[in-house]
Amino acid sequence: MKTYRIGVIPGDGIGPEVVREGLKVLGAVATVEGFALDLTEYPYSGAHYLETGELVPPQVIDEWRQLDAIYLGAIGHPDVEPGLVERSVILGLRFGLDLYINLRPIRLYAEHLCPLKGKTPADVDLVVVRENTEGMYTQIGGIFKKGTADEIAVVEGLYTRKGTERAIRYAFELARRRAAQRGSAGRPARVTMVDKANAIRPQDIWTRTFAEVGAEYPDVEQEHAYVDAACMWLVKNPEWFDVVVTANLFGDILTDLGAAIQGGMGIAASGNIHPGKTSMFEPIHGSAPKYAGRNVACPLGAIAAAAMMLETLGETVAAARIERAIERLLTSGRIPSVDAHSGLSTSCVGDMVTEEVLKTEVLAI
Repeated sequence: MKTYRIGVIPGDGIGPEVVREGLKVLGAVATVEGFALDLTEYPYSGAHYLETGELVPPQVIDEWRQLDAIYLGAIGHPDVEPGLVERSVILGLRFGLDLYINLRPIRLYAEHLCPLKGKTPADVDLVVVRENTEGMYTQIGGIFKKGTADEIAVVEGLYTRKGTERAIRYAFELARRRAAQRGSAGRPARVTMVDKANAIRPQDIWTRTFAEVGAEYPDVEQEHAYVDAACMWLVKNPEWFDVVVTANLFGDILTDLGAAIQGGMGIAASGNIHPGKTSMFEPIHGSAPKYAGRNVACPLGAIAAAAMMLETLGETVAAARIERAIERLLTSGRIPSVDAHSGLSTSCVGDMVTEEVLKTEVLAI
């Protein structure tokens, strides 16, 4: 029996609650598909910092590198300086493990969840490939004369050919795989690269690299969009998009917009990936402290993140089993919404997905 070593970071707020349900579903699908999970829980969070003053030490980053994957709930505590623990845990993982791809599927499971008029699941099925280790998130800069009339804030965005190219190449390969899965009757592979090189000229490195790498993929349709136009088109015509590749900050913004289109933050999952190495998976909804401890938060984002983790680990049938369970529960209306007001408790939704995963009719994936 294959055993996967998984690091679990429940985190803050609703993180422990949604992770609990994700682990419940993972345990069920592992039993059915015949693999095992060796789980190690880590305490790093805002609450842990308030209690101990401890952030993530370097030796723990080294320990994480030895795992097969990391499963994260949410980081953020209202009584801790904004960004302090997030930088330690999330950026510690991204930079420490060089998780250079942030992968965000934007899939509409059920038409009634979409706020856009007339859009169906066939119209909203794309993936955003966000470069995850460069851009405005490299923490280069600072504040001078803080709190005075002469205060100055400086931040620099960093783009390298290596970082840009590996994200773009990943997007092209992903587009080919998606097209192959759709078959000859499906829509062709397409990659849309999003930047703002007309106004931020150093981003021309994205434009040039996209054209150069794209020449190696003549079978993939290629589009370029400035980020403001891309936001407009994502709302107006989401069916135009297949795979989107973009810089760190723009990817952060576009994927939250995409989450709203697919029904809300409660269903949105992401993977922070270094292909072939330890990667991290999480829902993107944040810690939502106002819902913490109330057993009302939707765990579907965390459960979908667990499915992404299994897909990346090579357990594709197990991942598809979870995806199918989520889809059936949402399209049938048994789970009416993906927010904290569905009328279903966090644990109830986890139980429903677990039960659906175990049904024999989902064996035909």
